[in-house]
Amino acid sequence: MHDDQEVAVLRLGHRPGRDERMTTHVGLTARALGADRVLFPDNAGQSLETVADITDRFGGPFEVELTDSPNAVIRGWDGRVVHLTMYGERIQDVEGDIRSAHRDEGEPLLLVVGSEKVAFDVYEAADWNVGVTNQPHSEVAGLAVFLDRLFEGRELEREWVGADRRVIPMETGKRVEPADGNGETDENEETGGDGETGGDGETDDNGPESA
Repeated sequence: MHDDQEVAVLRLGHRPGRDERMTTHVGLTARALGADRVLFPDNAGQSLETVADITDRFGGPFEVELTDSPNAVIRGWDGRVVHLTMYGERIQDVEGDIRSAHRDEGEPLLLVVGSEKVAFDVYEAADWNVGVTNQPHSEVAGLAVFLDRLFEGRELEREWVGADRRVIPMETGKRVEPADGNGETDENEETGGDGETGGDGETDDNGPESA
């Protein structure tokens, strides 16, 4: 988060027409749970537009970028690299060392999440290969659990800057209002009727519909 050294998320691989929702979810999860920046492959422009639009409307700071060489990002990273994979070390065994490197030693972190089969070079380049569980799971789940463990829940209390609107927590129902508090936002006009629109136009209450 912005009171710590940078945490960036690199999406490694993107299959147009197949990965739109999952890649978008990687970006939305990174933003919502404390990362400072996400880097998508250069063929994931639709996901970039969706995440940038959410940031414009619901606040930041958060950056979203495209890269034509994800492997070069890993090689050139000035900090520590964490590769999230079900084959990695258990998060409960290494999270303390990673937090210490980031928070105490001031090391920026690059979190790498895959799409297609990840080349062995990535495993070798990473300072840590980490599994939030050694059972099959999605990269979005792995990223969410890792970020919450890294920040120990502090990301849930962050303040959002530059938002046009905000969601008001309620026991039941939905309420979205202008960030300045002047009047209540019409749900259908502001959110498309039922949550945020994903990269393929489908919606649910938690953002773009899960793949």
